[in-house]
Amino acid sequence: MQPDLRARLARSARFSRQIREFFEGRGHVEVDTPCLSPYLIPEPAIDAFATAFHPAAGGSVELYLAPSPELWMKRLIAAGSGNIFQIARSFRDGDLGGPLHNPEFHLLEWYTVGASCRDQIPVTEELVARLAAADPPEVPRERLAPPFRVVTMQEAFVEHAGLDLAACTDTGSLIEAARSRGVDARDGWTWEQAFHGVFVAAVEPRLPRDRPLVLADWPAAVPTTARRRRGTPWAERWELYLDGVEVANCYTEETDPGEVARFLRDEAARLRSAARERPARAVPRVDGGYGRLFAGGFPACSGVALGVDRLEMVVSGERTLEGVINFPLSAIVRA
Repeated sequence: MQPDLRARLARSARFSRQIREFFEGRGHVEVDTPCLSPYLIPEPAIDAFATAFHPAAGGSVELYLAPSPELWMKRLIAAGSGNIFQIARSFRDGDLGGPLHNPEFHLLEWYTVGASCRDQIPVTEELVARLAAADPPEVPRERLAPPFRVVTMQEAFVEHAGLDLAACTDTGSLIEAARSRGVDARDGWTWEQAFHGVFVAAVEPRLPRDRPLVLADWPAAVPTTARRRRGTPWAERWELYLDGVEVANCYTEETDPGEVARFLRDEAARLRSAARERPARAVPRVDGGYGRLFAGGFPACSGVALGVDRLEMVVSGERTLEGVINFPLSAIVRA
């Protein structure tokens, strides 16, 4: 075994051990949830892997590889688990392009009862600082050190795209704004598609890298299970960028049964529509019991999903996930 390989394997093992020690020290209980599921939360932006179970008695049951442990962890929260965390193997079809994607990856997900997304910022600061300190980063230390810079999505759009996002409530005007910024936006695009077009082309590449950046207050018009900030067009959500790489996503979780039911209904319809345009993609069944979790009074909480492989990549100074994943699919396919 080569010395650099031994060092990489030791670093990955240390990452996992320190993550567990960190959350156990904060009173979070580690949980384990299924990789296989007969249903998923509908997410049109994510392609799921489909497979099948063939019982000895005959027949088959369609199953899906979980793109995140959220579905099952929220069942535990609803049942009274309290604060929980998991380092889960997660799977997303189509994620084999560029340096930041692999179809199979490690996702750290944790939920804190009674917390908001803003409460999770100092927790994430402490976690990143601890992991970076134990394995001195190859990137300039200030790019990983707390405190994180917090910028709202509105501020980022004004500064980097010259666009008042709050004023662009009309889909047509946002499409025109996207075109004027070099985005090949089509007439049939939704508001969300136009938003992402401007974000990817004009905002994200210009986000500062000199220190960790929390991009907060995402538009509520982008469908998620994040709670809407009352009286505003924004959702209680942030994403964390380290050295220009998006590594974490956080919500103050929506707990209103009506809002959750509306989200499930609308996203299931969008998923079916997207599948008609791409017949090869799987259309997972929607979890019929998921919405009922909230009818009995789901606890107020906040959840964070953090890409462990991406975080390790940034800390170690690697340029691609191939530098931290032992057997990336891209390398296996090339072989």
